[in-house]
Amino acid sequence: MMNLMLLLWSMWTIQDTGTPTFNLEQANRLAQLPLHCLQTEYPNKLNQTLGDASYLKGPKALLPAFYGCFDWHSSVHGHWMLIALLKQFPELDDADVIRQKLEENISAANILEEVAYFHMPQNGSFERTYGWAWVLKLAEELHTWDDPWAKQLEQNLQPLTDLMVEKYLEFLPKLIYPIRVGEHTNIAFGLSFAYDYAQTVQNQALARLIEQRSKDWFFEDMNCPLAWEPSGFDFLSPCFQELDIMRKVMPPSEFIDWAYSFLPEIFTADFYWEPGKVSDRADGKLVHLDGVNFSRAWVMYGLARNFPDIFPHLIDLGDVHMNFSLPSIVDDNYEGTHWLGSFAIYALIQRPL
Repeated sequence: MMNLMLLLWSMWTIQDTGTPTFNLEQANRLAQLPLHCLQTEYPNKLNQTLGDASYLKGPKALLPAFYGCFDWHSSVHGHWMLIALLKQFPELDDADVIRQKLEENISAANILEEVAYFHMPQNGSFERTYGWAWVLKLAEELHTWDDPWAKQLEQNLQPLTDLMVEKYLEFLPKLIYPIRVGEHTNIAFGLSFAYDYAQTVQNQALARLIEQRSKDWFFEDMNCPLAWEPSGFDFLSPCFQELDIMRKVMPPSEFIDWAYSFLPEIFTADFYWEPGKVSDRADGKLVHLDGVNFSRAWVMYGLARNFPDIFPHLIDLGDVHMNFSLPSIVDDNYEGTHWLGSFAIYALIQRPL
């Protein structure tokens, strides 16, 4: 495969300011990121707790669907990304190859093996709740695609989807305190994607539980300290992820009152927040800051989409964050390329037209 830098170069025509564009040419280039790693077994970070020696197997033997792209959750959102691109751009150059790889990975037999992995002793909390959330986002993407091929993949995935729902229903009542970090375990992020799924498939039990738990944990919060962000390894903003879930679970007028107490500065037209800076994109942790720019952007876009009269200025600030990091995801550093494309695509999809 040719050098990824050469393959993806010129993906974006972007200056420090301006509107990020998203078209077929760019989709073709961006699709190469997960396509390159979807069935690449090594290097691999298993994040595994060993119950005994029988757990010592290769990634594909343990997790035959989502073994590529360095780690399990990145593989899941790589699959989501390719589904999302195929939905929007069915004429993708590599559409047939993408479909073939997705069919091979998301087979009924492979998904049952994935479910079995979660039932192994010591594995009940595997990927809680970040990976769980991305499974539900993948399931939602398939569910909303009126295509027989997608429906078959949705059916294949269903046992794992159902397990993730069960895990949320079991775990959320037991979590006394919210998890407010800027990495995988951030509970607001885990709630946000799960809530999208619950609303889409009309799972009232899951939706009601997320609504209640979000309000239990966040309703009394005020003056979130943006000056404390980002932390050195953040790819999520604790303050903005909280905004995102509360926007979804609260009535609009109540949310605006709450948001003004929570982050009053975002209501001013001259609000500015400097994008996160990456000093070394070959460092798997430091490159997280490109991700924080994309995830901040999708929250800003969501606010502007739902409240265009109140937050129109957040579109431009979201664009600043996107433009800051988009050119950097085309390099040869697998530490970032195995996952950052998914964050970029999700943010672009959220942007108001």
